[in-house]
Amino acid sequence: QVQLVESGGGLVQAGGSLRLSCAASGRFFSNYAMGWFRSAPGKNREFVAAISWNGGSITYADAVKGRFAISRDNAKITVYLQMNSLKPEDTAVYYCAAGHFFRAAPVDYSYWGQGTQVTVSS
Repeated sequence: QVQLVESGGGLVQAGGSLRLSCAASGRFFSNYAMGWFRSAPGKNREFVAAISWNGGSITYADAVKGRFAISRDNAKITVYLQMNSLKPEDTAVYYCAAGHFFRAAPVDYSYWGQGTQVTVSS
């Protein structure tokens, strides 16, 4: 019923920037909270950032504070993740997710995209 498609991943050098996009389609409601998560090789999926349905509440993982920025455009039903000052430790598959509540745990989200690879070289 709901589909999320990420784009914008790629290979960058340490210190560089990327902007990820996640476009929603199907029976998507504007009051969904949106989140970004990432999975590095051999590691569990971890929280990156989340934004409430109206953009009034935003939270980030400590590892990305001051470097990443989440935003959303409800007219385009799209959420973004601007990533600056990238580090090799940021290398992972990045996933966007949608849910009914503003949360930081993967289990709290109902819909997931397929992921987009971000690789940061040193």
